[in-house]
Amino acid sequence: MSGFLTALRAELFIALRYYGNRIAILAPSLIVAAQLGLIRLGEAGQVARDALLEDSPFGSDGPQVTAYGYFVDGLGTGLTVLVLILVVLAAHSFSFDRDTGLLRHLLIRRISRPAVILAKLVQLHFTAILALALLVGTTWVMSGWLWEFGPVVEDGFELIGENEIQAEILLGLHLALLPFPTAIAFGLLISVLTNSTTQAVTVALGINLALDIFKATLGDNAYYLYATFQPALIDQSYLGEVSNIVRGFSDVLIDERVLQLNTWIPIPQMLLLIFITLLLVRRRTV
Repeated sequence: MSGFLTALRAELFIALRYYGNRIAILAPSLIVAAQLGLIRLGEAGQVARDALLEDSPFGSDGPQVTAYGYFVDGLGTGLTVLVLILVVLAAHSFSFDRDTGLLRHLLIRRISRPAVILAKLVQLHFTAILALALLVGTTWVMSGWLWEFGPVVEDGFELIGENEIQAEILLGLHLALLPFPTAIAFGLLISVLTNSTTQAVTVALGINLALDIFKATLGDNAYYLYATFQPALIDQSYLGEVSNIVRGFSDVLIDERVLQLNTWIPIPQMLLLIFITLLLVRRRTV
């Protein structure tokens, strides 16, 4: 573990100047901003068409969606993009240093391989935190600008109040973020196992997408896999259910056992992946 602070300073120095890091921080927010803008334009076009046809857009569509619904949708999209970017960055990190000879330079300075791995783990979490803060802020501002925050009301009856909506969003966001450290640790493990940067990125991204596709076929066993709980293209996360809850749907069924697994499964799997990575990196030769 010698040289951890030196390795961390080096990682932070590089991260501040690395173009890929800036993309990781900005891309989710930009994609969500574009998504919400296009949705608002589509709604405006629909309203204009309904006005020309003298047909009310709110005739029998149930409760009107408030900004909270679009806010959750934006978070889901942004987190889906962010987790893929973090997996790619993690897979790229160690393998790129090994391919370019930077790792050898660090080892000459008596910085151990485990110290390099842990420094990269910390730096990637800093990147994730910055990207998440920007994503939440951008999504909140865009949603509030394009729509109006408020309770879900239908025919003058409040289906769900703002306090309940905000509590559900906070719970959904908390549960959705728990698998992120595990996804980063998974990317680092692939980075250590593979023999080139291209191979690391391809394998990590491919396995992550494969888990997303095949987790539906695992049945209840999927709940023992961290990837089940992260926002994804085929979404089974609790944040996806929150999108229906904040729209006033009353038929959403919540299994408390699944929420408990969501709380307890990702972090132990992250620790296991980090342990395996540290064990294997000691046996690697540069």
